[in-house]
Order: sequence, then C-alpha cells, then structure tokens
Amino acid sequence: MDFNIIRIARVVMNVTDLHASRDFYVNALGFIETAATSEWMALRGLEEHSHHSLLLKKADKPGVHVVSYKVWEGSHLNELETFFKGKGAKVLWKDADPAVGIGKTLCVEDPSGIPLEFFVEMESVERCIQKYDLYRGARVQRIDHINCMVPDVEAAVQFYTDELGFRVSEYTATEDDRTWAAWLHRKPTVHDVAFMNGEGPRLHHVGFWLSDPMSLIHCCDVMASMGYADNIERGPGRHGLSNAFFLYVRDPDGNRIELYNGDYLTSDPDFKPIKWDINDPRRQTFWGHKAPDSWFNEATSFLGLEKGEPVELKSPTLAQRKPDFVT
Repeated sequence: MDFNIIRIARVVMNVTDLHASRDFYVNALGFIETAATSEWMALRGLEEHSHHSLLLKKADKPGVHVVSYKVWEGSHLNELETFFKGKGAKVLWKDADPAVGIGKTLCVEDPSGIPLEFFVEMESVERCIQKYDLYRGARVQRIDHINCMVPDVEAAVQFYTDELGFRVSEYTATEDDRTWAAWLHRKPTVHDVAFMNGEGPRLHHVGFWLSDPMSLIHCCDVMASMGYADNIERGPGRHGLSNAFFLYVRDPDGNRIELYNGDYLTSDPDFKPIKWDINDPRRQTFWGHKAPDSWFNEATSFLGLEKGEPVELKSPTLAQRKPDFVT
C-alpha cells in the first residue's frame, strides 16, 4: 500500500539547556532559528520553507519524542490511521499547534517501537537560500534523513517497504545473507531512514544536507574556534555506502548530528538496491578515520507516545558487529 509519504520532515527531541543548544545549533552549525520560547526552539535549514525541521524541547534528560513524515493530503492521514489500528498499533491524534507552525498530526508507533508522526500542513516561512549574509557554520540547507538502531532490521525493512511504500537503495548483508543494515527512501535520494542492527529502538543520528563539501570543512573550523572541537565525533570523511561526504558531531546533550553531502539520484523505477557484503572493506569508510566505540554503543532513546517514558530496549537479533559504514 502507498500512503503517499513524501519525505522525512522533522525530529522533535529534548535538550537540557536551550541557551547551550542555541549556541551550538545556530552559531556553530548555522541553523536558522524560526521561533523560540523558554520551553522550546524551532530550527530550520537555509533552503527550507517549512517552519522547522528540528524542534528542541527543554527537559531534564535527552530523548526523542517523534520522527515526522510529511504526506501529500489529509485523506492519507485517515488511511494511515485505519492501517495502523488494523495492526493493533497505538494511534494518537494531536490537534494543530500554531505556536510551532504544525497542523493536525497522526502519531503512531511502528513495529520496532519508534514513535512516528504524519502530517500534511506546516506553516510556510521565508526561504533563506539566497540570504548569504546568514550563512554560518555548516550552512545547513535541509533535513535529509534519520538513522535508527533497531533489534530486527529485516522486520523493519519489510514493514517499511511492503506496508508503507519505501524503497531500499543500499543494504549490507552478513555471511549468511541476513540484512544487517539498510537505507530506505521516499524522496529520490539514498535515504529518508536507515536501520542498523543494535540494541533498540534508539535514534542513532539525524542527517542534514549541506550544499557542498567545503561547508562541512568550514564547520570544522568554526566549531574548533568556538571550543567545540571535542564535539566532533567522526570525520570528515567519505562513506563507501551512499558515497556521502560526512561529519558527525554531538550536541551538548550527546545527540548525534550528521552533516551530509554527496549522495545520488534514486528516482528511476528500475533502480536496483546495491548490496554490500559486511566483510567487504569497500563498504567501510572510503577514506577517513574509523568510527570510535561510542559510534556503536551510544544513541538517544525514543520516548513513548502516551507517557513520554523511554521506550523499552530489546537486544538485536543478529550478532553485534563493528563495521564503519553507517550513513
């Protein structure tokens, strides 16, 4: 079934200090601050016309409330409600929230336990793509993807492809041809969401698109000059999978952000998924330093839709491995 999901559109997550987060995201990384209160801050990239793609909420500890997908029209929200109820999933409607510019939303939990949100309407704001005087840090352009650690990658991939209409662009297989990680898309790029084998569900990172590799390099210089050099976790480098030029940074609360440039078009209907053997060294970092242990052990918990408590974690079905390819 195809519910006409357009793309990944936003992530809502906690931070413990909005002032520290503003310095990091706005001054160091170069996000545009659309609006803020003492309780939240809405951020967007320079080319984004939607109110925000990252909503940071003040809280005592980190956690991810929802990852949000934009759909084409309201009828698809109703179809999604019927579908998820038929699966026995938790379903919650939220009224429009004019303060943060978002319309009515449908919230559900997928089979992995990830809290999802679907919406049609978000307030339009000025695109700043040609306001070059506002270009700072990484000159972040737009949200690109999320990556989630889940206990059963194969089940997650089957659900998103067979039920929600996503397509696989690349995947990594073990020696016995089990899927260890996969990259899935709705928009015509490598991915909107990736799943990797691990204790979960947890959010590994949110990826944001940059206009060129030099924006990434410039961000490294800016972060170092502002005292954030230790917040650079991995990179710069280039991935074998997806061909992406990457930098991974941790915000003051440990949330992982990828700054990303350089993948490819996946819109053709006869595009075939690219398979990588987990023992093929080319699927690792094409060039650059290997990932640190924190890369494989640390991620941010998802929060349940109803009570806001961390979603229960489950052990992965496949053996833990340490490849260096996550994008």
